Amino acid sequence: MRLLVDTHLLLWATEASPRLPRIASRLISDPANDLIFSVASIWEISIKHAKGLKSFHAHPGTVWEGLLENGYMELPVLGKHAVAVGSLPRIHRDPFDRILIAQSLVEGITLLTSDATVARYPGPIRKV
Repeated sequence: MRLLVDTHLLLWATEASPRLPRIASRLISDPANDLIFSVASIWEISIKHAKGLKSFHAHPGTVWEGLLENGYMELPVLGKHAVAVGSLPRIHRDPFDRILIAQSLVEGITLLTSDATVARYPGPIRKV
């Protein structure tokens, strides 16, 4: 299965945080799954790290390099993803979550999330 891992799950996985749900840990560690991260997640980590937010204390460069070293594939934000954001229902206002949802829909990749609001969108989204 191809999994686009959302930002919080990425951070929890890289930090081996107890906040990472067990099912997410199993899916992430399953070698049969292709793990993908969005450039938008690195962008979000960069912005929130620069603001000094407690939950975003990991250095974005370290997270990015670690993901690549651990076999994650990097998904750039393309114009077609940005266009797709405009057709999403107004369920969630967070622009980073909305671009991840659009990428999931456009690319046909399952978005792995722990966010119940994100999971309300139609499409290939799996709440853990």
